[in-house]
This record gives sequence, C-alpha cells and structure tokens, in this order.
Amino acid sequence: MPSFSWRLWLGLVLILPSSLAADEESSLLQDWHDMWLFRFFLNVLGYTTIIIPGYFLITYLKRINYLQTGRGICYPVIKACVFGSESKTGLLDDVSLAPRNDADPGSSARQAFKLVFCAAGLQVSYLTWGVLQERVMTRSYGASTPEEEGEHFKDSQFLVFMNRILALTVSGLWCVLFKQPRHGAPMYKYSFASLSNVLSSWCQYEALKYISFPTQVLAKASKVIPVMLMGKIVSHKSYEYWEYLTAALISLGVSMFLLTSTADKHPSTVTTFSGVVILGGYIVFDSFTSNWQDNLFKHKMSSVQMMFGVNLFSCLFTVGSLLEQGAFFDSLAFMTRHSEFAFHAVLLSVCSACGQLFIFYTIAQFGAAVFTIIMTLRQAIAILLSCFLYGHAVTMVGGFGMAVVFLALFLRVYARSRMKAGRKVPQPQVQKV
Repeated sequence: MPSFSWRLWLGLVLILPSSLAADEESSLLQDWHDMWLFRFFLNVLGYTTIIIPGYFLITYLKRINYLQTGRGICYPVIKACVFGSESKTGLLDDVSLAPRNDADPGSSARQAFKLVFCAAGLQVSYLTWGVLQERVMTRSYGASTPEEEGEHFKDSQFLVFMNRILALTVSGLWCVLFKQPRHGAPMYKYSFASLSNVLSSWCQYEALKYISFPTQVLAKASKVIPVMLMGKIVSHKSYEYWEYLTAALISLGVSMFLLTSTADKHPSTVTTFSGVVILGGYIVFDSFTSNWQDNLFKHKMSSVQMMFGVNLFSCLFTVGSLLEQGAFFDSLAFMTRHSEFAFHAVLLSVCSACGQLFIFYTIAQFGAAVFTIIMTLRQAIAILLSCFLYGHAVTMVGGFGMAVVFLALFLRVYARSRMKAGRKVPQPQVQKV
C-alpha cells in the first residue's frame, strides 16, 4: 500500500508540471493569435504559399517559350493565364464606359427615375454594409441578456472571403449573360491588385476592433492623399494645384476630428495606436490597388471583367490561407452556433456585391461626378447613422473637421467638373472594385 501511494504521488508530480506547461503554452499561443500583427503575418504567409509556386511556374513557362511550343488541352487555359490573348490596346472599358447620349437619352422623368434608382441603390447597399460591418466586428453574438458577454467573431479574413466569393459569382454570371469585350490581359496580372485588395479589406475590418466607425469613414475619405502619392510613384501622374489644396483641407479636417475625439465606454469608440496603424495599412494597400487597376484598364476589358478577375484571385488567396490556418471550419462552426451572425455575414456580402454593380451602372448612366457626389453623401450619412445606432460621441471641433473634409470632397468634384467642361477629355474611368 505505501508503494502504491508513493507511485501515485510520483505520477502526480510528473503529470502536473507537464499539464501546467501545456496550459501555459496554449494560453501563450492564444495571446499571440489575438495580436493583429501576428494574424497579419500569418495571413501573408498563407498567401505566399500560393504566390511563390505560381511565380516559379509562370517564370518557367515563359523561359521555355510555352506560347510557341505548347499544345494540348491545357494550352488555351495556360495561354490566357500567363500570356493573355492580345497586347495593350490603349482603349478603356468600351462596354461599361460607352459614351453616354446626354442630348436625348430618354424623357426627363425617365432620367430622374434612373438617378433616384441609382442613388437609392448605392445608399441602401453601402449604408447597410457599413452598419453590418460595425455590428459584426464590434458586438458579440449569443448573449441573451445585456449582462452576458457573448461571443465575438474575430476572423476578418473569413468576412473578406464571404464578400469575394459572392462578388465572384455575381460578376461571373454578369459576364455570361451580357456581352463583354474580348479579354486580353494575362490573368495572373489580376493577382497583384487582388492581393492588395484582400489586405486592404482585411485592414478595414480589423481596424474596427481598435477605432470607431466614424474615424474609419473619415480616414477612407482622406485616402485621396496616398492615392496621389501612389499615382506619382506607380503611374508618374501629375496633379493640378486644386487637387493639392483639397488634399490639404482633407488632412486638416481629419486631424481636427482625430485630435478632438472623445472615448466612450465601449471599446469600439476608442482610437488606439494599433487602429491608426491598421488604417494606414488599409489606405496604402487600397491606393496601390486603384493605381494598379488603372494600368490594367489599358488592356481592353470591361469593369465587370476586372471585378471577376480580382475576386477570382481574392477567393484563391483567402480560402487557401483560411484552410492552412484551420480558421475556415472554425468560422463555419461559429456560423452554425450563431444564426444571426450567418445572416449578417451573407447580407454583408450581398450588399457589397450589389453595391459594386450599382457603381458600374451609375457611372455608365451619369458619369463619375454624379457618382462621387452620391458616395460622398453616403459617407456623411453613414457617420450620422453610426453615431445614432452605436452611440459615438463627436465634439464640436470634431464635427467642424468632418464638415471641412466633406467640403473639400465637394470642391474636388466641382473643380474636376469645371476643368472637364473647359476641354474635351475622355469619359471618366469606372470606380475600381
């Protein structure tokens, strides 16, 4: 009997430290996984497992001159993905950017109805999208009473995947049902814009854990500044003096809002250093996306084809990374546990996909200036709606800063319209997806 007790104590002495060490290691791993920077690098690592093999495969196919020597069933697919079907044409989207017949497109009542339809579609799609985005990222699910903590959804990448898979489906059906120009760009070139688009979208969702939604909207409105910088670097563009002036006004307004923001009790209203860094990442990645797509539009393609190509690679990147991390099935399990979240995630994706189609239709019918005015109003309404629904506090100086930002945005629209009225220029480009 003493021998048995001695063995029991020895076993406990050996098991307990190992059990405590395992618990400590698991807790440490969870702490690391909760850090946004760790999740960011984990996502990027997942993308590189797709990018690097693809890079070596494309390099190999070009080195062996597969375009001239290749044959077989896979040849058309490989040609379209690696080499494309034709060289740059210098033409923009000749389907969705066909010149508009402004003289007599129909009756005035019909045009007014179209304008109301476009404005309502954009407002409903993106206002609903904004409200749901803040709901999903800043509030918990499963709490039956206000005292219960509930369960927060943490994987921003899964939401990006949900948005992209539905947008891919919608754009694919659109390309099948409606006539599109012959596609000429190599498919792999979409991957650059797709990667930056996925990263910017991830940053957009992730930032809401650390900053308020009004702060995010104002920062997105100020992205014209890095877009101009990226345009200088990537596309060697030149800008007018009024563009620099309005960019400075936007910077001033955003600074006034950020420096006078007050923190409420809810953590989503607090602007933290991590939130500012993530938001900066969003602006940088999004600026690269728009400028790279500008270059891609030098090929003969429609905006919906661009939407399809970018979302195709976005789905490939995100689903690959989610499966490698084991987060894909964890997110599906969260959806099964919380039907409300499943509804929100699906509706979020529907609003995003429909909003993109409304963007194309609005610009095709009324031009970029009208579209920009509608979307600027949408940003202002989104801030007011967020403050009303989620209780964000805005100081008087912060409100004045917001007014300066939107005033600068309207000045940009007015100056651009006056400049284009004074000289004949090509039709404005479609807002990129």
